Amino acid sequence: MPRPLTRRSVIATAAAATATTALTAPFVRGAFAAGKLNVGFWDHWVPGANKASTELVNEWAAKEKVEVSIDYITSQGNKNLLTIAAEAQARSGHDIFAFPTWQPADHANRLEPVDDIMAELVKQNGAVNPTVEYLARANGHWLAVPACVGSQIKGPCSRIDLMKQHAGIDVVAMYPAGTPPKAEAWTLDAMLKAAEACHKAGFPFGIGLGQTEDNVDTAGAIFQSFGAELVNAKGDVTVKTDEVRQALEFYKKLIAVLPADAPSWDDASNNKWLISGRGAMILNPPSAWAVAKRDAPQVAEQCWTHGFPAGPKGRFAPFLPYFWGVWSFGKNKEAAKSLLVHLSSPAAIAKFVEASGGYDLPAYANLTTLKTWAEVGPPKGTLYHYPNPYNHQTLSIAASPAPPKIAQQIYFQATLTKMALRFAQGEKLDTALAWAEGECEGFMRT
Repeated sequence: MPRPLTRRSVIATAAAATATTALTAPFVRGAFAAGKLNVGFWDHWVPGANKASTELVNEWAAKEKVEVSIDYITSQGNKNLLTIAAEAQARSGHDIFAFPTWQPADHANRLEPVDDIMAELVKQNGAVNPTVEYLARANGHWLAVPACVGSQIKGPCSRIDLMKQHAGIDVVAMYPAGTPPKAEAWTLDAMLKAAEACHKAGFPFGIGLGQTEDNVDTAGAIFQSFGAELVNAKGDVTVKTDEVRQALEFYKKLIAVLPADAPSWDDASNNKWLISGRGAMILNPPSAWAVAKRDAPQVAEQCWTHGFPAGPKGRFAPFLPYFWGVWSFGKNKEAAKSLLVHLSSPAAIAKFVEASGGYDLPAYANLTTLKTWAEVGPPKGTLYHYPNPYNHQTLSIAASPAPPKIAQQIYFQATLTKMALRFAQGEKLDTALAWAEGECEGFMRT
């Protein structure tokens, strides 16, 4: 198999020797002597963030006398997905790999169960949210460990000044740093009125309607806020329901006040929209704010990340976790599991969050109030509510609760945004519903 194009190999320690201690349990930390371990990590977009991973691996390797080789593999051009597919087919490659959101379920029969270490991590760090279980558990077994690195919530990032001036909404007062949100009035109806006001003032919300992840993630949260499911948890097609109709009616009103080219937006478009100063809100992790700090500081100092608006069925926020998985064909599974426990410790997670400037998110309930989110700025406190510290939102992923094999087809085919656009651009509601129903029925057959 060709090596990844972005290989940056790091040898953690040169202490290699023959193993002398036999393993006496599926997972016993420290029960192995020297050995080798190959790790494939996601190549972080934040400059310097990979260094935290390297240092933490070196720390573990020196203690355990294991020689570790790390490859940082970019997601640009889907190189990480191509590498995963190639290794799965060849049954050879890394021992540990960083799997994006849907990949653990896709490779369930090729991943080593990690029930043993997940029990330990939940006891140590607190429960994980249901979306993590939905994506990384199958047939009663954990397929992978939730990774802090790369995981993100795509909630609102609002301009403090523009929202206050044109929509009459004080987002800082609504989500004050250091205290619980006061967001009872922050609903989808309130967001729609704010979007209309900001559009009229010349600062439309930067919500995309294209077929890439950011666009689909927003659509997923809005649909879930209405209780709208295209396919339910049992695998039944449920497109033609009142809840789906209500979601589409709302989307039609929202689309009318979004940028005219929103249907062609990709994942970079909303970032550019905010940084340009042309928009009062986008729905994104702190990446746009982080770039604005460098390229448009006058915009960055007016940004505030906060919770999603609530709909009739609750408040849902788009959550995209990364996972670390151990290939079943890996040559040093126990060492791999030991390393994953080390990388999932509270101290390690705090280091990941700090190195990423607050972008990376742990999935564990007890680790949502780390000091980085309270201290980074400007303005100070801008990311305090980013990790959902008061658990006032349900973290979700678009197309759930459909069985993952079906849900990811709905997700990657952008069925939600396509259906919303068809209706908003003049197609009759029943026709748009019939189209989506046909799509979902096709997904069931593939």
